[in-house]
Amino acid sequence: MMSDTPYVLVLYYSRSGATAEMARQMAAGIESIAGIEARLRTVPPVSPTCEAVAPDIPEEGAVYVELDDLRNCSALALGSPTRFGNMAAPLKYFLDTTSSLWMNGALVDKPACAFTSTSSLHGGQESTLLTMLVPLLHHGMVYAGIPYSETALLSTQAGGTPYGASHLAGARSDRPVDEQERALCVAQGKRLAKLALALNNMRREAL
Repeated sequence: MMSDTPYVLVLYYSRSGATAEMARQMAAGIESIAGIEARLRTVPPVSPTCEAVAPDIPEEGAVYVELDDLRNCSALALGSPTRFGNMAAPLKYFLDTTSSLWMNGALVDKPACAFTSTSSLHGGQESTLLTMLVPLLHHGMVYAGIPYSETALLSTQAGGTPYGASHLAGARSDRPVDEQERALCVAQGKRLAKLALALNNMRREAL
């Protein structure tokens, strides 16, 4: 039986685990706010081999997203590692299948944010976040970054931007999410949850 509690969809793609850990921290921030839940979902990898088929359920981590997860969410947190300054292909592939939601205005006035991880400090964190918000704006979503009232933005020595949470994974993608990066993920999750509840109420009053 499905819960009637509103939820934030935390949708991500992760290869080395850093983006998945950020997603979990984002979910922790969301679920620290009363009255809303986090729903963790991922996307299958894409393959140049036409015969390659992903299992219906991944061996570990979050289950694969379905369109209804996105259709019925109250907010969206979108996470991806950087690929040449842009989101990874598997996440873009899923977003390219959301035309039916766009045609029906299913995501209009719902808040959204993005988060990312890179191997190098100047490896495209900000361009990735900015390009990830483009399809969200086409869907009519309300983008929520991280304000400078979050003091970790001023003291971080690695990831963290006003455009969204980010992480420096290192050349071998084995650097853990540090305290400040984690704090910014949690803070962004909290902000998104609060906005989701407020905009839910606004949409109800408009009906």
